[in-house]
Amino acid sequence: MTYLIEGLCPDGFAPLFALDDAGLAAINARRVTATADHGFPCRISLEDAKAGEELILLHHTSHDVETPYRSAYAIYVRPGVEAATYRDEPPPVFAGRPLALRAFDADGMLRTARLAGPGEADGAIRDLFEDEGIAYIDAHNAAHGCFAARIERDAA
Repeated sequence: MTYLIEGLCPDGFAPLFALDDAGLAAINARRVTATADHGFPCRISLEDAKAGEELILLHHTSHDVETPYRSAYAIYVRPGVEAATYRDEPPPVFAGRPLALRAFDADGMLRTARLAGPGEADGAIRDLFEDEGIAYIDAHNAAHGCFAARIERDAA
């Protein structure tokens, strides 16, 4: 069994970086500067921004389904980065963070969930995918609740 984790497509976020602060505020987004090398996880590159890098903090619908499990929360994105792809390994943004792994069926209904401590993501993902009814897993940072990445079965 293999799995695939991809960063969000940057195309929909690129126009945000041309907006001024008032334009961002009008859509409930903010321009921020990372103050440390950890703690500003980019959902496109799936890496933490480095201190001094610019990001946009915005509201993002990560689980856009017509079920009670529709989900949205704040995420960070950086300009000029490409969507990362990780196969059979967690991305750097998972490192050192406890994760809440929410496993959904093909209809967007939650089947089960699991907490994974730092370093436990790979094993927890593989265990969850042992259930053939699980179509995908959404990873969230356990403490802050923000969406980290979607994990899908990889047919490759």
